[in-house]
Amino acid sequence: MFGRMLTLAGGLAGAVGLSQFPEFSQQYLQRLAGQVDALTQVEADFDRSAEGAGLTREEALLALGTDGFAGQHARDLRATFSRAESLRNDLTMLRLAGVFERLAMPQRMADQDLLQATWQDFAPAVPVTTAGLGCAGLGFLSGWGLIAALLALMKRPFRRRAYSYD
Repeated sequence: MFGRMLTLAGGLAGAVGLSQFPEFSQQYLQRLAGQVDALTQVEADFDRSAEGAGLTREEALLALGTDGFAGQHARDLRATFSRAESLRNDLTMLRLAGVFERLAMPQRMADQDLLQATWQDFAPAVPVTTAGLGCAGLGFLSGWGLIAALLALMKRPFRRRAYSYD
């Protein structure tokens, strides 16, 4: 009896938790798009300055050198350009994916700064969309299955063994 109640509680916790994924992923996607827009503007400004000096992006970064403030600025810009490319790729893939496909793409929602900012502003909502209800069902099955598996593992050493007396 206790095991059934615990697995039901696990299922309900999974349902409630995963039912929030569609809204959370939508809010993450919106923040991601804003971040990509901002970084694209930084890239465009830098490229415009480089072009005005008759340089490519790489030539302009090399012109900054490797020492002192200018060298650090060049390293920071390279990291920014790399992050912009990575986030652009994530945004493209997440926009093409549906909610259930996004569940299988945690690596595309792994930017720690964006995750933290999304989580800080996230307010749970009642899942009234098909995707929200589907995620709730999937969460229920996952939570129920996880608790049932853990209980089965915990009970295993205490099971009686069937002996055969032939």
